[in-house]
Amino acid sequence: MIWQWLADAVLTVHVGIVLFVVLGLVLVLVGNRLGWPWVNVLWFRVAHLAAIAVVVAQAWLGVICPLTTLEAWLRRQAGQSGYEGSFIEYWLQQVLYYDAPAWVFIALYTGFGLLVVVSWWCFPPRRRPR
Repeated sequence: MIWQWLADAVLTVHVGIVLFVVLGLVLVLVGNRLGWPWVNVLWFRVAHLAAIAVVVAQAWLGVICPLTTLEAWLRRQAGQSGYEGSFIEYWLQQVLYYDAPAWVFIALYTGFGLLVVVSWWCFPPRRRPR
């Protein structure tokens, strides 16, 4: 039971990181339009840029995300095969995992990464909110 709980925890963290990457850019763009100064705080912008940079690098290098690898190992320890299991596990995996050729992911991640870089140019980060 502990292995499944740990695997679900890793999956939850993974989904959280995905949401941070996707919603982080949305917050930067919308927040700048609405005058929210906190969206340009340096630590937030650096963390966001670093997160998408890791995703893009993994895609270009053909590296499987370590969180995916860890989750799969934990599921094997729990005696699970594939993605059967708890309610949380099922729905989070429906959101996170999907099938497509590798080039699709490389293009999407690279394009998204470029949008993040452009957002740095359009809305530069600041050490402190205005």
